[in-house]
Amino acid sequence: MTNPYLEGNFAPIGTEHTVTDLPVTGTIPRHLDGRYLRNGPNPIGEIDPATYNWFLGDGMVHGIRIRDGKAEWYRNRWVRNGPVADALGEPRHGKRTTTGMDLATNTSVIGHAGRTFALVEGGAPVFELTEELASVGPCDFDGTLPGAYTAHPQRDPVTGELHAVSYYFGWGNRVQYTVLDRDARVRRAVDIEVSGSPMMHNFSLTEKHVLIYDLPVTFDTGLAAEASVPRFLRGAARLMLSALIGDRRIPDPMAAMASRQLKPNMRMPYRWNPNYPARIGVLPRDGGSGDVRWFDVDPCYVFHPVNAYDEGDGIVVEVPRFDRVFDRDLHGPGETPPVLDRWVVDLTAGKVRTERIHDAHQEFPRIDERLLGRKHRYAYTSAMRDNDWFDSVLKHDVSRGKTEAHTFGGGKEVGEFVFVPHADDAAEDEGVLMGFVYDKATDRSDLTLLDAATLETVANIGLPTRVPAGFHGNWVPAA
Repeated sequence: MTNPYLEGNFAPIGTEHTVTDLPVTGTIPRHLDGRYLRNGPNPIGEIDPATYNWFLGDGMVHGIRIRDGKAEWYRNRWVRNGPVADALGEPRHGKRTTTGMDLATNTSVIGHAGRTFALVEGGAPVFELTEELASVGPCDFDGTLPGAYTAHPQRDPVTGELHAVSYYFGWGNRVQYTVLDRDARVRRAVDIEVSGSPMMHNFSLTEKHVLIYDLPVTFDTGLAAEASVPRFLRGAARLMLSALIGDRRIPDPMAAMASRQLKPNMRMPYRWNPNYPARIGVLPRDGGSGDVRWFDVDPCYVFHPVNAYDEGDGIVVEVPRFDRVFDRDLHGPGETPPVLDRWVVDLTAGKVRTERIHDAHQEFPRIDERLLGRKHRYAYTSAMRDNDWFDSVLKHDVSRGKTEAHTFGGGKEVGEFVFVPHADDAAEDEGVLMGFVYDKATDRSDLTLLDAATLETVANIGLPTRVPAGFHGNWVPAA
């Protein structure tokens, strides 16, 4: 059996590289001083195509150090959670994780409080990395993290704090909102009751509110039992998990046992649930669990909101919206193509209005993050043609309803592009977009820099390898 998430540029690479003085075509702006980092799945060992899900592959972080107009080094390193360390014949790092889970840390990578963190969701551990991407070990933010963490924290541009909404099937029918201070310690945690046990990949933050996406991809007890217990015990395990999900939390040892076998060769235990309500929760940023208001939306799934902001008596949210994911296709999010929509949450009428922004198939949205939670003008997405992988970057002027495109041409595949302003006081599109571009002809990738104002190429940094199609990256300025 074939699996599209193990072919082409999805296929894993088997070598960790350390290369200095990378070749550059064009000119890297000299004010850029920092690291571009990106995380993604890169399974190690033998993989079963019949059951492999892209979201479960072992994590690998890729990084490029830029300074004084030069690309000083490129490194790629597996994140050494327990199974990866075992596969590489290395000792395991650090202490037992908060939830007892030890799944792949493969989704994002950020800098905060002068430290580097590889992130994933669903109860698996945050992993701290060194400046040069070596694994330090699991991190619970100096003992302040009460449980699971998200792959998508959002940084308030005024306070510098990281806000997060996190989920974990062992919590039953609750998720948790946390605020991580500038010293990387949790200063606030609020438990929020939801309809069951959803896969809550992301959330949105405004100046006044936290938006919680309770959507119909939920923990599937049958898939979990198949993955974690012998065949003759699966019926009993499914009944036990079904009784606990949505009622009360599962004891940590039991949850850890159920998750221990969720490796790349096991099916991901979340899938589309047509019986689950789709709704948006609105929590005042200083509110408690009883202050959440819920607003119904049409069934859908959202991985990555563009941004959200307060406007009058409502909230405006822009999202790439999937009609359905993980229903028939359990290998990855290929069920339906995402399109760019706008939700307007009317807090007075208690309703949500939906508007279409753009029909292109697109994902991985980014903005100028100095405007996170505030009204923005520009949004950047990666787009695809003919239902293939992404080959273009779109710049949406959402104020004027205008879209421009940079298409990289035949044989090129792109991932997420991150906006980096030229200066703290630069205009909203005065800066560069940076992201990996894969060339099928050479079987290698470049880090490409585009002028955010014109979408013209500024520079290409040549890498010694390809960077497999993956998830999320960030620009981490030097201290």
